[in-house]
Amino acid sequence: MSSFRHARALKRVSINHIPAIGLALAATALTIATPITAAADSSQHTAATSSVHSAVVRHATAATKHSTEAKKSTATVKAATVKAATAKPATATPTKAAAKSTTTAAPAPAPAPAPAAATKTTTTVSSKPYAGVGYSDLEPTGTAGSQQRFSPDSDQWNNATAIVQAAKNMNLSPYAATIAVATAMQESSLRNLTTAVDHDSLGLFQQRPSMGWGTASELTDPGYAAKAFLKELPSGYQNMNLADAAQSVQRSFDGSRYSQWESQAAYMVHTIANS
Repeated sequence: MSSFRHARALKRVSINHIPAIGLALAATALTIATPITAAADSSQHTAATSSVHSAVVRHATAATKHSTEAKKSTATVKAATVKAATAKPATATPTKAAAKSTTTAAPAPAPAPAPAAATKTTTTVSSKPYAGVGYSDLEPTGTAGSQQRFSPDSDQWNNATAIVQAAKNMNLSPYAATIAVATAMQESSLRNLTTAVDHDSLGLFQQRPSMGWGTASELTDPGYAAKAFLKELPSGYQNMNLADAAQSVQRSFDGSRYSQWESQAAYMVHTIANS
């Protein structure tokens, strides 16, 4: 207890009561401590400098290593790019299996089925001109005036048939055949005149060589004479009465006489076409 009080008493003692020897010792101690402190600070500064230098060195080393690795990586990428660019396409060189596949012959196609047996078709061509024609086609404008009749013989039938066949061959209507047969009835009674009458008139239609109808031998051919007459029919004959159509070709003294033979001519053409 006395020691504790003594310590507290010393603590309250003012610095002015410290003996001179004490101050001298304190000054000495301070003098000694200052170099030590300076040396310690210098040592710490040196150590810090050394630490910074080591850090810089480590950083530079790491940067150098990183740069080296980056250069290696860049070189690797360039090498890979060049290799990829110069590499041949995979399809350029076919494998042995592919080559074998392309050289393998294709299987032979299946034989075509045998064609069906051809069926022979027979087309029946009628030798009768205007087969099935009716009187409405033979007399489209009707008859005019009184009509004459007669019983033709074989020569007259043959001559009438030649006229009807000529009209059919020229793709004219049945009415054209009626007009031509009626005209021949009036001019020659359906007789082939081989001797000239009324100047140089010849044949079924009394056509004259001197008027440009043809030669004597041509005009005495019933087929030729009929075509020469039919070619001169006007384009609108289908709508004309028989006398006017015939007169436009023959230019006779009295053209009205042709109409009297229309019924007889239509009958003969109908018989030739349908018998």
